[in-house]
Amino acid sequence: MLGILNKVFDQNKRDIKKLTKIADKIELLADETAALSDEQLKGKTEEFKARFQKGETLDDLLVEAFAVVREAAKRVLGLYPYPVQLMGGASLHDGNISEMKTGEGKTLTATMPVYLNALSGKGVHVVTVNEYLATRDAAEMGQLYNFLGLTVGLNLNGLSREDKQAAYNADITYGTNNEFGFDYLRDNMVLYNEQKVQRPLYYAVIDEVDSILIDEARTPLIISGSAQKSTQLYVRANIFVSSLKPEKDYTYDEKTKGVQLTEEGMSKAERVFQIENLFDVSNVAINHHITQALKAHASMHKDVDYVVQDGEIVIVDQFTGRLMKGRRYSDGLHQAIEAKENLEIQNESMTLATITFQNYFRMYEKLAGMTGTAKTEEEEFRNIYNMNVVVIPTNREIVRDDRADLIYASMDGKFRAVVEDIAERHKKGQPVLVGTVAIETSEIISKYLTKKGIPHNVLNAKNHEREAEIIATAGEQGSVTIATNMAGRGTDIKLGEGVKELGGLAVIGTERHESRRIDNQLRGRSGRQGDPGVTQFYLSMEDELMRRFGSDNMKNMMTRLGMDDSQPIQSKMVSRAVESAQKRVEGNNFDSRKQLLQYDDVLRQQREIIYSQRNEVLTSENLRSIVENMIKSSLERNIQAHTPDNADRESWDLQAIVDYVNGNLLNEGEVEVSDLRGKEGDEIVEFIFAKVLQSYDEKEEKLSPEQMREFEKVIVLRAVDSKWIDHIDQMDQLRQGIHLRAYGQIDPLREYQSEGFAMFEAMVIAIEEDVAKYIMKAEIRNNLEREEVAKGQAVNPKEEGGDKKPKKKPAVKQLDIGRNAPCFCGSGKKYKNCHGANL
Repeated sequence: MLGILNKVFDQNKRDIKKLTKIADKIELLADETAALSDEQLKGKTEEFKARFQKGETLDDLLVEAFAVVREAAKRVLGLYPYPVQLMGGASLHDGNISEMKTGEGKTLTATMPVYLNALSGKGVHVVTVNEYLATRDAAEMGQLYNFLGLTVGLNLNGLSREDKQAAYNADITYGTNNEFGFDYLRDNMVLYNEQKVQRPLYYAVIDEVDSILIDEARTPLIISGSAQKSTQLYVRANIFVSSLKPEKDYTYDEKTKGVQLTEEGMSKAERVFQIENLFDVSNVAINHHITQALKAHASMHKDVDYVVQDGEIVIVDQFTGRLMKGRRYSDGLHQAIEAKENLEIQNESMTLATITFQNYFRMYEKLAGMTGTAKTEEEEFRNIYNMNVVVIPTNREIVRDDRADLIYASMDGKFRAVVEDIAERHKKGQPVLVGTVAIETSEIISKYLTKKGIPHNVLNAKNHEREAEIIATAGEQGSVTIATNMAGRGTDIKLGEGVKELGGLAVIGTERHESRRIDNQLRGRSGRQGDPGVTQFYLSMEDELMRRFGSDNMKNMMTRLGMDDSQPIQSKMVSRAVESAQKRVEGNNFDSRKQLLQYDDVLRQQREIIYSQRNEVLTSENLRSIVENMIKSSLERNIQAHTPDNADRESWDLQAIVDYVNGNLLNEGEVEVSDLRGKEGDEIVEFIFAKVLQSYDEKEEKLSPEQMREFEKVIVLRAVDSKWIDHIDQMDQLRQGIHLRAYGQIDPLREYQSEGFAMFEAMVIAIEEDVAKYIMKAEIRNNLEREEVAKGQAVNPKEEGGDKKPKKKPAVKQLDIGRNAPCFCGSGKKYKNCHGANL
């Protein structure tokens, strides 16, 4: 009975059955396709494109197109996709995640759906976790696509705008998730439409999809500009926190990583900073700096969370173990760590543009992904990205020996056992890959091995430049490689001569990761394509995962049994407890990513409105009707404020309306109080608006149409960009403190949504007021140019551009503001007393 139910409800079995039928159809075309000459095979691309243009769908073309790519791969690359790869490719075309084990040839699998979707002419993006893999795959698979008549682009960090445009205009574009996301943000900050690099987002295939859409989804992409702030407070806060004693002055919760001052700690802070009450509103900055300094000391650890390199703090990616150069912790935490490490303190940044990976990738018409480990996160993929996980069978049966965990009482005992195991395997020549969770652990094991005289390579964030070279030799006889957190992922470890006879690659895990998926990735490095292999995890009761979520009963049990550090236990109960702890952490992580997305969805709706309107400004030939609407809206709002419907006319403040009009729209004397008496509110609006249009026409008569249109664009872009940047910053600050509302039994998310909406409405009003004022009050003279409101920098940038000559901009006119008009910077001063003082 259970078997029947499983058959009925096992969606994966149904998917595999459907994919097998497709693979069989492709197989039937093998001989016919093999009989084609090279020229005939190449000619198929144009034939498919023509059929697509005439109305055939990509689904209609799938079987033939896959057969063509398969045959071309054999001729160009010497590789012939297995039936399971055909199935994986068909699943990717459907917008699913194909879970394929390590060594099953995911890179080749992707060529078929990538080719098929590129026939549409809309551009396909192949997304990888790092630039090394993007470059490698673009070069290797590019030969295949070029043979079939398609163009391939490589989108790297630091390319000039022209090179990026060329890369995106290719049929297939390779690049990293970061670079695709940052290009989207940068495209929505350009001043001229021709400066955009991306086309509309159509189809993306994401390699190592779990790493990109799950692991990195908690960190939004941010383009930031610098906000000048005093660094002295960071230094003072750091000196103060350094003098505090744990438990006495502050408490640290290892589970939540929360740090709190005790009453004694608060009293000390008030004495040291000479303030009466640390929680007074006027002391918000001091409180904030102390909190960040506490975090820097208690929860951020050198060589685990960050490394010090060339006098800078470089963040370590907790999921890949890679260095994230150029990325900075936000909210002053980075500066607090710089103070802690006695380094030069950099300026705090101000967010100019931001997006989460979830919201970026959900903009594609169709999204697909590949990985060896996705099933454990299937719910998240389905709920957030609307993608199903299809587990593709392996080409050959997996014969790897996955052994039960060995658990030791202490870390020291565990490390000694790990080193003994490595030494034994090394002696007989079996290659060993040791997986660690932190850089610190990899260096501890390296020291142990050096003492024993065992030659080895360490692959962690400090030396990932040698990654390909180290991985290439990791399967050779006698090789010992220590890899932090799956560094080297995406590259195959091929077994050297005679290694199969020694039992294949041995994978030793020194700690369970908080995600089962990452443990499975480590295991998957061994036993590819039916090769032999063995995996063994060594745990201790002092491991972070065991401390945070493991039961103290287990440690007590080991002590009661009188077990010392030389005796591990192999217990199903312990293994179940570890897995249960991992599930809890995965659940917590899913919740935090879901929450991040819920909050970012508020900003997403606002971002889409602003970006689409900004795009309209860039592409419109004539903005006059838009500007007129903004002026009228601003005028109506101000008149309504002074002529409320529920008040009698005698109490209407007509003088205030005149003052507003004089200050923002017309010259003094053009509208008098006497002109407005006896009129209804809407009549006042029409009367003043008619005069505004007359003034607008007069201004336009003095200029050429091109000058006036460019003038409008300059004003609108400046207003939108400056107000949007301020708004993002305000939303960020609101987000930081909104969780405190929960103490008042208020739902923080609902509050964030309602307050965020009110702030967005206020921003729109501010944009309209600015546009109305500067369009009507500013004078125009020669050389008007669009200007960036702030210089932005991506969180992981390298130097942009190179020595390319700057692109010429259209010859346009320069803005000049009347000396008595309000200054454009928003200071509230007259222009002559502010930015115009030195002119």
